[in-house]
Amino acid sequence: MPARTDFEIGGQRIAPGTRRTVDLPVSTLSDHTPVNMSVHVIHGKRAGPTLFVSAGIHGDEVIGVEIVRRLLRAPNLKSLRGTLLVIPIVNAFGFLNRSRYLPDRRDLNRCFPGSASGSLASRMAHLFLTEVVDKCDFGIDLHSAAINRTNLPQIRISPDTPSILKRARIFGAPVILTSPLREGSLRAAARDMDVDVLLYEAGEGLRFDEMSVRAGVAGILRVMRDMGSLPSKGISNAKADPILCISSKWARAPAGGLLRMFKEEGEIVAEGELLAAVCDPFGDDELEIKANFEGIIVGRAVMPVVNEGDAVYHIAKVASAEKAEMAVEDLTAQLEADPLFDEDEII
Repeated sequence: MPARTDFEIGGQRIAPGTRRTVDLPVSTLSDHTPVNMSVHVIHGKRAGPTLFVSAGIHGDEVIGVEIVRRLLRAPNLKSLRGTLLVIPIVNAFGFLNRSRYLPDRRDLNRCFPGSASGSLASRMAHLFLTEVVDKCDFGIDLHSAAINRTNLPQIRISPDTPSILKRARIFGAPVILTSPLREGSLRAAARDMDVDVLLYEAGEGLRFDEMSVRAGVAGILRVMRDMGSLPSKGISNAKADPILCISSKWARAPAGGLLRMFKEEGEIVAEGELLAAVCDPFGDDELEIKANFEGIIVGRAVMPVVNEGDAVYHIAKVASAEKAEMAVEDLTAQLEADPLFDEDEII
């Protein structure tokens, strides 16, 4: 059998059986401070697939950064076959400014595939595709809800990609939600390069959520095992099948005012069930928000102040409310029972 070759990225070579952080130059700030896109490369001794795990494409979605931090400490990685590329913070500008966007207000996840001579966002997108995605067989991209919203842990897949539905189920998040590919997104650009990407959504912008972090780490390890990157030892299967939802809709505020919410993410609601109430500051007028159909709450607002038309509850349709409720309970119980990697990881 021929010897495994070095892995090359950013002009550097990583020998088999080693790991290294490689800084890919992005730009220079106005005060001459360099900005890099840092990629941690683990190049296994034995051959296998190449996978990337990315976070922080939106700079305020910090939960993914915590997920990859824990992933990199997982003892399972000592037995890695193939290569793992981990990018904790793709959008360093947004992360430093605690913002979803780049300094020019562009959304990086609408700028793929980008170009080497375009805007800052376009150049970053091009760099990520050429230095990371083009070297990989598969990817997992980590996201959270926007600021002032929170998401139930869920996997987003394109409705026309049944080939990755299997891995979405193996990931083991409570919900799989079909979501069309958006022009300019990483998922769409990677698909054009024949690289499938699972998109994990969980938690809230600028916040950590322990169950969402655990679900993310466990799911990534399960996918890596399925790909042949990791052995089965120490990686448990999901105790219930995720809920596959093919449509969803936001329930919106009928007026501006103070919002009182009566339901949490993960709850099953019936058609016509009361979700929340909006009242004016004087308490004279109160309007109810009710579910338009039976489903599971996969996201919600967290701010108690709303304007008319604001998105309040994101509800996904389910085929069976009873099965959905049991699946969420089983998967939540499993996450609560999972041990932490080390004792200082209580958030």
